[in-house]
Amino acid sequence: MSIGRYSNLQASNRGLGFPTVKTSARIRGAVLAGAISYTSTVLAEGQRLDTIAGQKYGKANLWWIIAAASGIGWGLQVPVGTIILIPDSPGDVLGFL
Repeated sequence: MSIGRYSNLQASNRGLGFPTVKTSARIRGAVLAGAISYTSTVLAEGQRLDTIAGQKYGKANLWWIIAAASGIGWGLQVPVGTIILIPDSPGDVLGFL
């Protein structure tokens, strides 16, 4: 069995139900409804969700929060010019899981 880049995230969160398509939709809905505060930005050349999460939250493995809030799926490499929504607090997001 190989160990993936994000295997620790999945193992440490086992039983919490995320990241999944269903929880991603809940997070996206909460952001759009205004229940989760966020900032938006346009993705620039060379930026990735994991590096943004590392800068914003101090943990690169929380990239999936930005992906879910932005409704862009689970890819780390998102096209330049994509508008991404970055929740202000990971704790606010966890309340919707």
